[in-house]
Amino acid sequence: MSEQVVSNKNVRNARTANRSKIRTMVQIGMLSAIAVILMSFEFPLPFAPAFYKIDLSEVPVLIGCFAMGPLAGVIIELIKVVLHMVFMGTTTAGVGDVANFVIGCAFIVPAGLLYKYKRTRKAALVGMGAGTAIMTVIGGLCNAFVLLPLYAAAFGGMEAIIAAGSAINGGINGVATFVLLAVTPFNLVKGVVVSLITLLLYKRVRVLLKGE
Repeated sequence: MSEQVVSNKNVRNARTANRSKIRTMVQIGMLSAIAVILMSFEFPLPFAPAFYKIDLSEVPVLIGCFAMGPLAGVIIELIKVVLHMVFMGTTTAGVGDVANFVIGCAFIVPAGLLYKYKRTRKAALVGMGAGTAIMTVIGGLCNAFVLLPLYAAAFGGMEAIIAAGSAINGGINGVATFVLLAVTPFNLVKGVVVSLITLLLYKRVRVLLKGE
């Protein structure tokens, strides 16, 4: 009798685990699709050239990261980038999308890790602050050594890129000042905006994701 009870319990546990895996896969797919849609809605910021546009696609990625863990967040970020490349195309042979993937992960992974080990509002705030800071540093490096050279190749050379920045901020006169005065505040604003929206939405969305 005891063996039969143990067997039934194992079957129930296996079914529960399978349902949990399927639920997670569905949620990852849903959040990835929302992120791709949000990537289509971009708007410029007044202190950066027009080809730097902010979108809110990191919001569903960060929500997924908090709800299902950092690995799920990375998977959502990866799917988002791949789908964007497939449906929107790329003028940079995918290198720019890879750089954006790295920058996105630099934001969500620190936030997700801190929240995973201490699931409090304070931990979420500290995590998003840390993620914003790390994203700003990684984003600056990626722009200086990857994205700006790609933009330069696509838009008439580095002089044209610097001139576009200088037209908005006279202090921009080279790659270093471009990163400092345009890219850095861009990533800081993006991190703050995404963090605030995630903070406002997460509890409500979590109820749907967890079925609570």
